[in-house]
Amino acid sequence: MAGMTVEGPSIDCTKPSIARVYDYLLGGKDNYAVDREVGDVFLRDLPGSVAIAFANRAALTRAIKEIVTTTAIRQFIDLGSGLPTADNVHQVAQRHAPESRIVYVDNDPQVLVHGCALLEQNDRTRVVRADVRDPEDVRTHPDTRELIDFDRPVAVILSAVLHHVNDEEDPAGIVRYWRDHVPSGSHFFVSHFRSGHNPETAEAERVLQQTFGRGRWRTDEEIASLLDGLEILDPGIVPAPLWRPDTTGNRWSADGAQPELSVWQHLIVAGLARKA
Repeated sequence: MAGMTVEGPSIDCTKPSIARVYDYLLGGKDNYAVDREVGDVFLRDLPGSVAIAFANRAALTRAIKEIVTTTAIRQFIDLGSGLPTADNVHQVAQRHAPESRIVYVDNDPQVLVHGCALLEQNDRTRVVRADVRDPEDVRTHPDTRELIDFDRPVAVILSAVLHHVNDEEDPAGIVRYWRDHVPSGSHFFVSHFRSGHNPETAEAERVLQQTFGRGRWRTDEEIASLLDGLEILDPGIVPAPLWRPDTTGNRWSADGAQPELSVWQHLIVAGLARKA
């Protein structure tokens, strides 16, 4: 990885980026005024919505730990990985199993630049410039082929990415492609905006569609259908804070009772599935 360069379009700081808006909502610094303007719509007009970003990130961290500590999987493909932040997939996985190998996939120029800088000294990690809507390009990319052995189980990470794939772009087909090209025992982690049939959902979807032309809030049934052909593991597709939570945290009572979730925390769900 050392010395790796990224070729592609330059960073356009005049147009908002989904990855940079997400970075801003998480308190990051890799964003521009145009991104903060979009983020401020959520912070100002949809107070509490930032909980979605934090709930999603925490569930992803728990999922990677769960996979690496309870299975023999030691290779991960993180599709639509976004800008690096604390506890990235490789950091969590390699903390528990240093031999873990991770391929990050994104097509945002700033994600690629920052990702390569962060991972320059990590020879078990690659950053691939590709579009998640073209899974064949991802799978056959030289960096993917160098690091991932597709004869062994793989963890496919689809964290907060499929809701940015519109219906006509066939999000289920993306999952189906990976299901058909990884061996039995592979795991799929998915988190997704969940439609609450309420004003908050409608307004958040309107902002995303108006700004980026994408951002689809799907029902529980629609999200589960994206994982057709896979075994959805306990506790199923549930609000992200309730997906295998760390009950030792101070938000949980001494008897392990669930905390009361905000309306926003109900609007991001997570699930883990396995290919039989």
